[in-house]
Amino acid sequence: MSTSASSDTLQQGQPIDQNAATAPVSPSFSADVSPSPSADVSPSLTPEMCGSSVSTSPVTSFASEAMVFVNPDTSREPAVPLPPALSNIGTPFDASAGRPKDIGILAMEVYFPQSFVEQSDLEEFDNVSSGKYTIGLGQSRMAVVDDNEDINSICLTAVSRLMMRTRLPYSAIGRLEVGTETIIDKSKATKTVLMQLFANSGNTDVEGIDTTNACYGGTAALFNTVAWMEGSSWCGRYGIVVAADIAVYGTKAARPTGGCAAIAMLVGPNAPVYLEPGLRSSHFEHVYDFYKPDFSSEYPAVDGRLSATCFTRALDTCYRRLQERGAALRPNETPVDTGSLDYLVFHSPYLKLVRKSVSRLAYLDYVAAAAKSPELAATRFPQVSAELQQLVAESTPETNRDCAALEAGFRKVSSGLWSDKVSPATLIAKNVGNSYTASAYASLASVLASEPLDKLAGARLMVFSYGSGLASSMFCLRVRGPAIPVGLEDLAARLNARTAVSPQHFTDALSRREAAHGAASFSPVASHQDTIAPSTFFLSHINDRHHRAYAYKRADGTVVPSVASS
Repeated sequence: MSTSASSDTLQQGQPIDQNAATAPVSPSFSADVSPSPSADVSPSLTPEMCGSSVSTSPVTSFASEAMVFVNPDTSREPAVPLPPALSNIGTPFDASAGRPKDIGILAMEVYFPQSFVEQSDLEEFDNVSSGKYTIGLGQSRMAVVDDNEDINSICLTAVSRLMMRTRLPYSAIGRLEVGTETIIDKSKATKTVLMQLFANSGNTDVEGIDTTNACYGGTAALFNTVAWMEGSSWCGRYGIVVAADIAVYGTKAARPTGGCAAIAMLVGPNAPVYLEPGLRSSHFEHVYDFYKPDFSSEYPAVDGRLSATCFTRALDTCYRRLQERGAALRPNETPVDTGSLDYLVFHSPYLKLVRKSVSRLAYLDYVAAAAKSPELAATRFPQVSAELQQLVAESTPETNRDCAALEAGFRKVSSGLWSDKVSPATLIAKNVGNSYTASAYASLASVLASEPLDKLAGARLMVFSYGSGLASSMFCLRVRGPAIPVGLEDLAARLNARTAVSPQHFTDALSRREAAHGAASFSPVASHQDTIAPSTFFLSHINDRHHRAYAYKRADGTVVPSVASS
């Protein structure tokens, strides 16, 4: 294996200085949530919580080692101070103080595996035409996940890094909800595994659980957390939303649409990126376009053509409803459409589908403009030819969702829309691949990490989230500038620092994952030395009772051994 040095180098971000002096916790928190020297430090997997003895070699005292589980990394300091939730964190919300405002994302932590495969290499390996994956799907690289990572480990990593980066004590968190469709236990939620991180703080008063429906769970978790913060039960603490998945496929044709990411978001009021109240629409229905009925396998059953049609139908419906909501809420403002929106953020299983979605929105805007007056349509869309106008006249949005000629025509019309308002959101999707529930938020993180702060200030972003089966929502975010959520400063640099592996390695990793799925008395074959980056949790063992144990690779490369499963 070798570190990739592709000519398609990503724009470098400002990496976090791991050698910076340790900073105190933000003064915006009151004393009752400040960490004490002996409690509420970084993640720990202690013998007490796992109910077993621990080997003392090479660590002389696991308990003391656990108390500094990730302390070598805690010098990482937020780029901007976090606004306080309330001065009385930890007490019931006082309604007389007024409702919290501008609830949204204060910080984001994006985790993706250390290894990736080039899609161009995969084309050659699969003996398909050049460009089938890179042009036909629009993908450049894909994350490779071996048998020593699972949904629990990637979520542990995302949340622990978020807490290290923000310098928050774990006692400041009142809700933690996980959106995922990567299910390794039909009863025990990943959220409960994450509670290990809170053990030293003594904070067990953390609401939330896992939310599952294909790629939609992260959005449901975000909506739930915002509603909690807006409601009478909010206690003044922050919420964490985790959207995470491992996307793998059994057939060669579908494997290039895989990937993996875990995104942890700190949610609170006065956020630099907040949800616009009222500007939200949804569409749900019953359909079998993508589902996972076989519990003996990680792989889904997919009807690709049907899924693309369902995606477009959901997009059409959510967009129309969002426009109706916007007109009803703000009748005197500019209508909500691709012209007034600054960025368009999509769920992205593969970028070709996103490109088609942009063409579709341009078509819908053209139809709406033409319905008002031909002059308006001609002024706003001068690129629409007479031939394309005829295609529009011969069909309706309900009947032309699969019309290739119409899509191709509006692809040309929407080329500027794509480059200006959508392309900045494709950084992670293009280089990591499909991450299911994390996908829409990977696109959001890409925009926030890629665009200049002065351009983002005041911007309105439309987010479209889709999960097969199906569940979908469209909502608007606002950026309060000049600031972005903490945690995105080094995103491009970390993407560039990954290690390229061969298509054969990727295929072998999938075979190892197949052997590990549902296994007991199992230890991963993959070595953490090759596949795990510093400051990362990984699966170390599954015992005969299916209890999973995790180890942690610290910033200096040393490994804190896992607690044996009971």
